[in-house]
Amino acid sequence: MVDLKVLTQAMSDLDEDVLNKAIDEVLSKDNNAAEVQEVVKACQQGMTLVGERYDSGEYFIGDLVFAGEVLQSVMDKLKPVLSAGFSAKGGKIVLATVFGDLHDIGKNIFRSMVEAANFEVIDLGINVPVSQIVDKVKEVNPDIVGLSGVLTLALDSMKEMVDGLNNAGLRNSVKVIIGGVPVNENVCKSIGADAFSTNAAEGVKICQRWVG
Repeated sequence: MVDLKVLTQAMSDLDEDVLNKAIDEVLSKDNNAAEVQEVVKACQQGMTLVGERYDSGEYFIGDLVFAGEVLQSVMDKLKPVLSAGFSAKGGKIVLATVFGDLHDIGKNIFRSMVEAANFEVIDLGINVPVSQIVDKVKEVNPDIVGLSGVLTLALDSMKEMVDGLNNAGLRNSVKVIIGGVPVNENVCKSIGADAFSTNAAEGVKICQRWVG
């Protein structure tokens, strides 16, 4: 099995050569679905380290953008294996990083994972106002609304989003899952979401249970 600690460090260091070599090694094996899941987790941990290096001033905006591109390249390689593990068609998800927050790494990891699980994802991007999400829910009638945020102030936006769905008479027709660094069980309850996750793979399982 590939050394997951090395993989996490390579993701943190934005070392494409080491990452690609490790990914190619995993993909060359038979019955590699379980190892691919572990690779995704290792890359997610590496992205957490990227965020910490940005917060400390070691990395800059350009590094974050590059990290997102590297991660997307990894997920594109792994997606066929991830998809093969899911036979049933998933539901429809409207996904967004909430208003006031410009972070999209966690959202993009989750998007790649649920797309691999055969969900249709309508990704509205970052810094998305309540009205835009409500309008999109009215338009496409999704099964799930996914809200992402890294900053503490994002929690207020998540609460406003759930209130917006309530005010529009849409709350009972969709499940709401929230994700990001500041979320936990108490936050989930206070916001009025149905579930929370700080791990993309676990978030996918929750969504699968809802549509299953």
